[in-house]
Amino acid sequence: MWRRRTRRQRIHLVAAAVLTVIAFLLTGWPVLLVLVPLLTLGLPALLSDPPNRDVEVLEALDRWVRALAASLPTGKSVTDAIRATAGQAPERIRGPVQLMVVRLDSRWTSREALLALADDLDSPDADAVIAALVLSARRGGVGAATTLGELADSIQSRLRALREIEAERAKPRVVVRQVTLISVVALGLAMLMQPHFFAPYRSPIGQVVLGSLLLSYAGSLVVMRNITRPRRRERILRPLAAPVPGAVGDA
Repeated sequence: MWRRRTRRQRIHLVAAAVLTVIAFLLTGWPVLLVLVPLLTLGLPALLSDPPNRDVEVLEALDRWVRALAASLPTGKSVTDAIRATAGQAPERIRGPVQLMVVRLDSRWTSREALLALADDLDSPDADAVIAALVLSARRGGVGAATTLGELADSIQSRLRALREIEAERAKPRVVVRQVTLISVVALGLAMLMQPHFFAPYRSPIGQVVLGSLLLSYAGSLVVMRNITRPRRRERILRPLAAPVPGAVGDA
């Protein structure tokens, strides 16, 4: 189990163990043997910015669509451009894009392969991009290059909007991180300089009260994280029911 941990996770676990021992030796409070590891390991996760999968996928699609648009003026069709740029796709979507190339080579139509890509990405913002790519594959030629150029500009506008939303969502987390840091430092200094102030917490009832207060604060952080977490939205493309085996590609 220990060997499977990353170096960062190991350092985090060791730090939690050291802090727990120090806290118990300084206070003699048994409740800290449970609370300090929980808070040390849980607070960084609760106070960190949750990943926004839709933004990550859309950023990757933006780079890949621009690569597609750049390759079309050389005379390639959309499906040829997809094959040629699959290796240039950002790591976030490279696997699904390469799988789409395998499907195209297996004589799936471009529409089926693109809709299957949309299912693999499972993102409403990606659906809008894939729908435009389906139309581009149908048009072909100069019309496809123009459509992809306009699509790239549209993705950039959507990304700007999503980043502004994320910046607003991040503000409460920044404030809470600051408040938490100040509170921990203030309580630590008070415990060192005025230990008699915490004497009531040495009793069994005091230990229960202390544990309840700290767990309540952690619970409020869980609520805040859920409130500021990106909401899951419905997709605009229906999942592909089933591919047509042996169908001839349409582009």
